[in-house]
This record gives sequence, structure tokens and C-alpha cells, in this order.
Amino acid sequence: MTATAHGTKTASGIPGVKAVEPAILINNFYRFCADKKISVIIDATHPFPGNLSKMAKEVCQQQDLPYIRLVREETDLPDHPLINPVYSWEEAASKAAQFGDTIFLTTGSNNLEGFLENEHIKGKRVVVRVLPDWKVIQKCQNLGLTPKDIVAMQGPFSKEMNRQQFKMYNASVIITKDSGKAGGTDTKVSAALSLGLPVVVIKRERQKEKFEVTDYDSLYKLMQKLKLL
Repeated sequence: MTATAHGTKTASGIPGVKAVEPAILINNFYRFCADKKISVIIDATHPFPGNLSKMAKEVCQQQDLPYIRLVREETDLPDHPLINPVYSWEEAASKAAQFGDTIFLTTGSNNLEGFLENEHIKGKRVVVRVLPDWKVIQKCQNLGLTPKDIVAMQGPFSKEMNRQQFKMYNASVIITKDSGKAGGTDTKVSAALSLGLPVVVIKRERQKEKFEVTDYDSLYKLMQKLKLL
């Protein structure tokens, strides 16, 4: 089950996977799990969980199902004066505003509204890198971004690709979420540092789940232990 239509389309290309885009209402999710006789929910969503994670937990509680969180490991960031860890979007905007006039946002379209409306970045140029999906691009334009400040590309991006984009848009500061190696946080940070650019890293702030793993081997062993295989 995926959170977006884009995710459903991507997952549908994986052999043996039946991808379903969930309805927004929790009752529909509940019925889906009951009808399909789901025995466990494995939450492998983004490290910064949203509504789908919340729904999954609620359904597991209601149906007495085990909830397993498969989460990416956090990025091992070097101790460097240009790396600025923060724990909220508000803090990210405030910190980034201190470093110059062009903010390169590599966090996608989620939370974009709140960021662009933040008083700390009034008068700043914000360049956003988002998925090349027409709905996402339309959202960016509706929020006042012009085509010259929208980088519509799908990753992963190499260090060199990041370097070239940061240089091309004359970035003063980079903002990224700590999405782990799979999310390309390491290459974004290393690219920024190689250019002498400050980078603001939005760290995760969450509670550890009862059943939580960081790789598929650990997931397999846990499911064996829980007699789910």
C-alpha cells in the first residue's frame, strides 16, 4: 500500500507486488485489511511518517495486528561547521535565512506551503527540487514559484549531479531531510560541503516502535520470531 499515486505506479513495476493507493478515510483502510485478512502491517514509509503511518498504527490497534516499522538508518553526519542539524521546519527556515539569499530546498513538495509562508524567508529566492509530476509542479506554481525555480527531477542524485545543480542555481544554502542513504542525504551533504555551502539537515524526532528494524534481513528474522512466516 502506498501513500500516493506516484508511489503506486512505481511499486506496480516490482514483480510479485500488488500496489494499492489507500483511501483517505481510516474506515476504508480498516475494511481493506479485514477483507484481505491482513496478518501484519509493515510500515516502510518515509523516515518522516505522515498520515499513512498514523492510519497503519490505528488499524493495528483496532484489529490487534503486529505493527512493524522498517525505517532507514539515520545518516552518519560528520562533525563539520557547515552542517546545521535542526528538528523542525520552523527551525530550518530560520537557520537557512541566515546564510544568504538563495535557498535550495531538496525536501520535495511536502510541507512546502508552510515553508514558503515562513516569515524568516520573506524576500529570499527558494529553489525547490520535486518529482516531475504535473500535480506537484502545479502545486509549486500555485504557491507562487516560477518555472526557473522548480527543478522537476526524480532521484537518486549523485554527488556530482547535486554539485552541478547547486552551482547552476547559485545556491547560498542547502536544506535536506535526514532520509538516510537511500534518500540521498549523504550525497547532498557531501556535494554541499565540497562547494563550501552550509547545509541545514532536518533530523528525525520520533519515538522508537516496539517492533522496529532497519534492513530486510532483520525484518525476515523478526517475522520468523513472531511466527508470521
